[in-house]
Amino acid sequence: MKFLVMIYSDDTLLNALQPGEFDTMMNGCFKHADELRAEGHLLDSMQLQPPMKTKTIRVRNNRTTIVDGPFAETREYLGGFNLIEAADIDEAVRIAQTFPWARTGCIEVRPVHDIDAERARVGA
Repeated sequence: MKFLVMIYSDDTLLNALQPGEFDTMMNGCFKHADELRAEGHLLDSMQLQPPMKTKTIRVRNNRTTIVDGPFAETREYLGGFNLIEAADIDEAVRIAQTFPWARTGCIEVRPVHDIDAERARVGA
């Protein structure tokens, strides 16, 4: 099964890190990612640009609106994600717990829907 591991960051907690601690955490994450990839668990990962570089698009009643930034006002924002392979959600959670970013935000683990099965279901 595939799971999306979403890393949410809180700038207040990130900014409270000691000088150099963020870089040390990132270095450890890259090393850990290499290990997970070698074990067949990590399929892909991406770090996102900060919310201030975001555009949010909505279409309502045939009218498109585009606004700067994310829709919701929140302290935590999506900072990156990992696509992993795990036997079940319990194993996915165990893998996600090994990422240090829960200290500076939170980590959400969500099962990925089989899009090929959905494609077949709707006849596309």
